[in-house]
Amino acid sequence: MSCACISRINIKLKAYFCDVKIHQKYISRCIELAKNGLGTTYPNPLVGSVILYDGKIIGEGWHKKAGEAHAEVNAINSVKDKSLLSKSTIYVSLEPCSHFGKTPPCSDLIIHHKIPNVVIGTIDPFAKVSGNGVKKLIESGANVTVGVLEEECNELNKRFFTFHNKKRPYIILKWAETKDGFIAPKTKEDKKPVWITNKYSRQLVHKWRTEEQGILAGTQTIIDDNPSLTARDWKGNQPVRIVLDKKNRIPKESAIFDNSALTILITENEIDFSKNIANQICNYLYEKEIQSVIIEGGSQTLQTFIDARLWDEARVFKGLSFFSEGTKAPKISRKISESKKIISDELLIFTNYD
Repeated sequence: MSCACISRINIKLKAYFCDVKIHQKYISRCIELAKNGLGTTYPNPLVGSVILYDGKIIGEGWHKKAGEAHAEVNAINSVKDKSLLSKSTIYVSLEPCSHFGKTPPCSDLIIHHKIPNVVIGTIDPFAKVSGNGVKKLIESGANVTVGVLEEECNELNKRFFTFHNKKRPYIILKWAETKDGFIAPKTKEDKKPVWITNKYSRQLVHKWRTEEQGILAGTQTIIDDNPSLTARDWKGNQPVRIVLDKKNRIPKESAIFDNSALTILITENEIDFSKNIANQICNYLYEKEIQSVIIEGGSQTLQTFIDARLWDEARVFKGLSFFSEGTKAPKISRKISESKKIISDELLIFTNYD
């Protein structure tokens, strides 16, 4: 091979890797924008979009709420000089939709404005979209690049992807345990939680609640602690309260029956409590279109999901106190994926990804 040919190949390779880095930079920005919608877009996914012209961002947007404009629409609307769109590149973290839902197809809007270059993070798993948006854009003559920061874009929408691919909610287990491995003391004076963690950890839990669509607890936890299961220490959406109550034993004056959030009771009329409880709960919540749920207790309920291997993350707080006896914490066999200190508490994260 001649030196001239080698030189041309090297130039092409450099240009290719330069494009890859540019694409990654702006898809990363799309992901950053999309995260602004965490907790508010259900049942829709998190999506961010950036529009680039001549090396400069001229438009940005993200999806804020189901029924409202999608990320691509908000990005296009933010561009002051629409004539630049026909010479621009639009970046989007998830494949543009191609069907009529509560809003028109985003792929049609991109085609309408003759945006020539479309860079997509990952394909949408939703059956009505899945590849159809890309197909429509290619058939219109657009240059389409797919799969930029794909893993990161999939992680962004792990709830949405789990719901559509596995036909169940994304499941987060959460509990707090003492240094000696208990989640509750043997006895207590009244029907109030006995705090194992500090106020900063508890505030973080309330933040988490605003990010997920549902929160689930068992009968005994409600009877013993009378929790509200709401996000009181963080501004945001209230999760749907899901409570297991086989025999309708929970008193009607309990806090979960106030008007601060929707409550769903799962009794023996909804599932068979004698077998495969975790599977049945997942199927029931899937039918209710609950995409994500935090399971907060009690120990038996948490262990049921662990034993059934129906969980995605476990977030476990370890406090400084000792109970010596009481309700033992659930047992989990996975290795710790991440740990961090929250003042005096330790937060351990476990994952159950395939």
